[in-house]
Amino acid sequence: MSLQIVHHPDYDAGFAVNHRFPMSKYKLLMEALGARGLTGPAALNVPEPAPASWLKLAHDAGYVDQVLACEVPEKIEREIGFPVGPRVSLRAQLATGGTVLAARLALLNGIACNTAGGSHHARRAQGAGFCTFNDVAVASLVLLAEAAAGNILIVDLDVHQGDGTADIVGEQRRVFTFSMHGDRNYPTRKIASDLDIALPDGTGDAAYLERLGGVLQELTAKARWDIVFYNAGVDVHAEDRLGRLSLSNEGLRARDDMVIRHFRALGIPVCGVIGGGYSTDVAALAARHSILFEVASGFA
Repeated sequence: MSLQIVHHPDYDAGFAVNHRFPMSKYKLLMEALGARGLTGPAALNVPEPAPASWLKLAHDAGYVDQVLACEVPEKIEREIGFPVGPRVSLRAQLATGGTVLAARLALLNGIACNTAGGSHHARRAQGAGFCTFNDVAVASLVLLAEAAAGNILIVDLDVHQGDGTADIVGEQRRVFTFSMHGDRNYPTRKIASDLDIALPDGTGDAAYLERLGGVLQELTAKARWDIVFYNAGVDVHAEDRLGRLSLSNEGLRARDDMVIRHFRALGIPVCGVIGGGYSTDVAALAARHSILFEVASGFA
C-alpha cells in the first residue's frame, strides 16, 4: 500500500524568496516526493481547514478568533515572525487540519505523514517562532476528545525545544512530550517537556543516534501508546542555518528509520510531521524533508 500523505497547495502562503521562513519548501517538497514516485493518486489526501472548535481545545479562544479574523496584535505577530493575513491564517488552519487527518490515517493504516506541521512553538495563549497554531497539540486533544486514542506520545526531534507543546499539554496526563534538541538554541526560555534532552553544539550522527536509541527504549516502557506523533525537523542538519548541530543526510535517514522502525515493530501507529528546516538553498532543504517520506514509505 502507498504511504498516505496529506498535502494542500495552500501550505505555501507565498512569502518572498528572501524571507527568513522558507515558505516555498512546501511546493518543492511535493516536487521532490513526485520525483521519488510517492505522490500517486492512491497516496494523496487533501485536508480541510481545522474548525475553531478544534483550535480552541489547545489555544485561548481570543487568540484563535484573532487569527481567524486576521486581527492578531502586532506584538504577537512580531513574536510569530510574520504578519497573520488571510493566506497565513488559512495556511495555519490547513496545516492543523492536515495533522489531524494524518493522525486519523495513521490510526487506520499504521503510518501517515503531513507535508507540513510540527509548529511546536505556538503556545496556548499565542503563536511564536514561525508557528501560528500548534498542530500536534491540537491533533492530540482532538483524538482524546473523540476517544480515538487514550495514550499519546509526542517525539519531537526538531533542533528547537518544543516549548509550546509542553505549555499546552503539560498537565494532560494522557499525552507525554519528549523533546531532544540543541541546548544553546531557541527558545531562550524553555518550558519543560515530560522529558527533555539538550544536546551540545556540533553533535553529529553517531552521538545523536546513540542517545536517541537509548531513550526510545525508555519511552516504550512508560505506557502502551495508541499513537506517536513524530516531529522530524531537519534543522538538526549540519548545513541548517538555524541549527548548530551536525547531522548529515545519512544521519537524518538513520534517525527517521530508528524512530519509525521502533514504534511500528511494536504495532504503534506513527503520524509524521516535517517540523523545522531553514536554508537559502530551498531545493536542498526540501530534499532533506523528503527523507521522512522515503523512510516512512518502507513501513506503509
